[in-house]
Amino acid sequence: MGRDRNKEDKDFEELTSIAPANSNEHVNDIKKIIKHLISKDTKIKAKNESQKKLIQSIKNNEITICAGPAGTGKTFVSLALALSLLRKDSNRFKTIYLVKSVTTLKGEEVGFIKGDLKDKIDPAMLSYYINIEKLILKNSFTSLVAQDIIRPFPLAYIRGVSLDDCIIIADEMQNVTFDNSRTLLTRIGNNCKLIVLGDINQVDMKNKNESSLDVLLNMFNDVDKIGAIRMSDKDKNIRNPLINIIEEKYKEYISLNGKNNGNGKSYKDLLKQQLND
Repeated sequence: MGRDRNKEDKDFEELTSIAPANSNEHVNDIKKIIKHLISKDTKIKAKNESQKKLIQSIKNNEITICAGPAGTGKTFVSLALALSLLRKDSNRFKTIYLVKSVTTLKGEEVGFIKGDLKDKIDPAMLSYYINIEKLILKNSFTSLVAQDIIRPFPLAYIRGVSLDDCIIIADEMQNVTFDNSRTLLTRIGNNCKLIVLGDINQVDMKNKNESSLDVLLNMFNDVDKIGAIRMSDKDKNIRNPLINIIEEKYKEYISLNGKNNGNGKSYKDLLKQQLND
């Protein structure tokens, strides 16, 4: 027999229309919705030692801070584990907050974006969305967002809130200042996990010295209930092996010509000069 779409839609409407009588019932009802939308547990197998450390830290600590090169899977692993934890009845997590600064690539400012808040922040959240759609069905993801179970949250609006019963994933933290990282870390409430991610090699801030990620790793390296993990170039790249070569060539070029390019020449001019020498 084929699937009865009308019955599935009706069942889902009944499931999501339950009015919670108290906090425990509310959590139970949310868990039912989550299990309906994520029918199978999201399994993740570590591909390198740093990923193992990241998984264990997220499971065992309230806060995890992880920096790693592009392609090492830190965002994908964190999202997969967050979805798995969200689905489990053994905890009270009922929301995943996706936090990111709206900092754009240097020279790539997008200007004014029409529409409501969702329209304005969606472009910044695309990296989250693409990763999540590798883990669960797109329709399921869309429904989780519609039900406020997965909530995109621009960092600019996070002051003044206390987040409970949730998992917070904050990506691209290399583009967040020290003061703003402090604001983020102090938003955790009761029964909350915070996962802070970024790549110290890809700072897009005008003043790179304002980047807070490396500072956070050093500050909280030995603090109880906080895990600090540094992935390295030696960790297996799970995205594309060419990324390792690309990163190495960029580092080599910057090392030869100066990180700040202080000789007045553009990188393009320097590259032409290097090729002609």
